[in-house]
Amino acid sequence: MQTPDIRIVLVSPSHPGNIGAAARAMKNMDLSCLVLVNPRQFPHAEASARASGADDVLRAARVVPALRQALAGCGYVLATTARERDQYFRVLDVREAAARLVAECARAPAAVVFGAERSGLSNDELEMAHALVRIPASPAYASLNLAMAVQLVAYELYRARGAAAPVSAPLAAPLATTEELERLYAHFHEVLEQIDFRDRTHSGTHLMARIRRLLQRAEPDQNEVNILRGILTAVQNRRRPAGGEPR
Repeated sequence: MQTPDIRIVLVSPSHPGNIGAAARAMKNMDLSCLVLVNPRQFPHAEASARASGADDVLRAARVVPALRQALAGCGYVLATTARERDQYFRVLDVREAAARLVAECARAPAAVVFGAERSGLSNDELEMAHALVRIPASPAYASLNLAMAVQLVAYELYRARGAAAPVSAPLAAPLATTEELERLYAHFHEVLEQIDFRDRTHSGTHLMARIRRLLQRAEPDQNEVNILRGILTAVQNRRRPAGGEPR
């Protein structure tokens, strides 16, 4: 079975033992790309001890200071959550999410992001994902250990790669990368400021966050992002005719 181009990203893990156990879970399920965002303690003897034979995964792990760097070059991105639903985010069951990741990683690197043990992922971090992954668990005690969550997701990925049932074929054009989406959002913000389009809600602070989530749910490919940026540029050019005042 060919190793998929799927990154397991741990954001601010506080316990080195969880890093080692996550590496072991990955190796069990033939995953090798581990990225650590601002870990509290790494390298660490306990991480190596808990890896229990997955030392190669730990040695190859990349350590970066911010999630944006961990996702550089990625197309499809999923983030784990304990939420059952959210009015802005698309939420996928872990089995459905695994099948989608396997389909997407065939054309561009994909990633699944796990939050810190106590706090999970912030809203800003969740907004970098196309959808959220929910692992079903007992309502009486739904909180999963970080390494356990990685194990369950890694198992579903392994299962999806060997499943006989076909998954939906990816679109012809690659999904826009994280960097391309960030440039699009910056362009949107710039144009909204230029045309004085403001958030009219009471707080007046959520417009760009809602635009981001809308487009993340839409999963634009690279061509679609280019079209949107072309439209935004045309708006800017229309407001700045050559030799004249902005309209």
